[in-house]
Amino acid sequence: MEKKNNTYLYLVCLVAALGGFLFGFDTAVISGTVSLVKSDFNLSAVSEGWFVSCALLGCIIGVSCSGKLSDKYGRKIVLILSAVLFLASALGCMLSGSFTGLIVFRLIGGLGIGVASMVSPLYISEFSPSRFRGMMVSLYQLALTIGIVLAYFSNAWLAGHTANTFGNAELTKIFSAEVWRAMLGLGALPAAIFLVSLFLVPESPRWLLLRGQEQKATAILIKIDGADAAHKEVAAFNAIKGKGNTEEGSIKELFTPIYRRALWIGLLLPFLSQVCGINAVIYYGPRILEQAGFTLNNALGGQVTIGLVNVVFTFVAIFTIDKWGRKPLLFVGIGGAVISLIIIGVLFALNITSGPWILIFILAFIACFAFSFGPVCWVVVGEIFPNAMRGKAMALATLSLWIGNFLVGQLTPIMLEGLGSSWTFWLFALCCSPALWLTYKLIPETKGRSLENIEAYWKDTYTAKN
Repeated sequence: MEKKNNTYLYLVCLVAALGGFLFGFDTAVISGTVSLVKSDFNLSAVSEGWFVSCALLGCIIGVSCSGKLSDKYGRKIVLILSAVLFLASALGCMLSGSFTGLIVFRLIGGLGIGVASMVSPLYISEFSPSRFRGMMVSLYQLALTIGIVLAYFSNAWLAGHTANTFGNAELTKIFSAEVWRAMLGLGALPAAIFLVSLFLVPESPRWLLLRGQEQKATAILIKIDGADAAHKEVAAFNAIKGKGNTEEGSIKELFTPIYRRALWIGLLLPFLSQVCGINAVIYYGPRILEQAGFTLNNALGGQVTIGLVNVVFTFVAIFTIDKWGRKPLLFVGIGGAVISLIIIGVLFALNITSGPWILIFILAFIACFAFSFGPVCWVVVGEIFPNAMRGKAMALATLSLWIGNFLVGQLTPIMLEGLGSSWTFWLFALCCSPALWLTYKLIPETKGRSLENIEAYWKDTYTAKN
């Protein structure tokens, strides 16, 4: 009988995590292009916000469709769709002939991000054994942060080589005169790698179980975690399914008293993770650092530092989330993020913009987010929903995340102009604070629990309460 293979587990989860890499790269690469595109197309503040946030609108549409598609056709085929959308967007943005064309291809990229942002962590969560699930899903966030930092590196490198000329006029336009084209087009390479790699991974075993393909699912589970664990998981799945659950759960079940708490967690935690201001720093980091006295090139360099800190502190979550649990990381990280945001606002209010202080506390905020909100949010929303409706439920949770993301992307330049940097960061601190209450009051500790055990927990809790 085939034995478990940890290497196989890691490789499959890394392939799925490439969706996070493309998510991070595509959302962060925009930061280095904003001022360049604004100059080339003479954009107003509203048009600038639309250029940044139009992809987020695509994300919302993509997420809205991804839950039903992934439940109907499988997680793998929908991930392949996201890779195709990423590839088309990168090439289209690089070659677009107008601002309207650029917006259209940014929207297509947004569709890909929206689909991948939901299905990638869903796939990893369903694929991973319970004792490794926190770490494996955190790989998605790690890939996301690596995508962000590589976008910063590539932006900074391309911005520093705009004096170069090429024999071909089109290449000179892309890599020199309008270098933002090269910045956006570079995403085609990882998108192609993601697309090819997806043909080598299996379908989610829990989706196969939902479709009655128990033999295929068992074979995959044995390869992941050994025969004993595989047969226990299949038995637990069948036990829950035998209690009257249909093959494909209705989203209406989430609004019943049994799962209402899970629904609140799934809607609030992702939303709060965005309105804390993380993407204001990612999208508008160079502009914020310029307001703090950095030049554009130094601001891009500061943005690279932000990205590196994001990567490094994500490893804290990877190595501790399955040991310490989800709630301790959330408490420490969110508390530190709120304090850092308040201090940044005070520094701007007192005009203490010379020296490294603004950058230091921005880095502190990023570090706190990187080991708490960032990875733990994806882990929790991938765990708390019942098997039969997990795809649709995670689509709702991810939709909530992208609505928050869209609002931050659209409103940040208006807030920076109208309210100033200090009040902008204080508002982010205010929006971040309720997550502490949410963690204390609603979120259960899910460390080490199987997905079927967590599903049974909601039913048992409701039965005991009533």
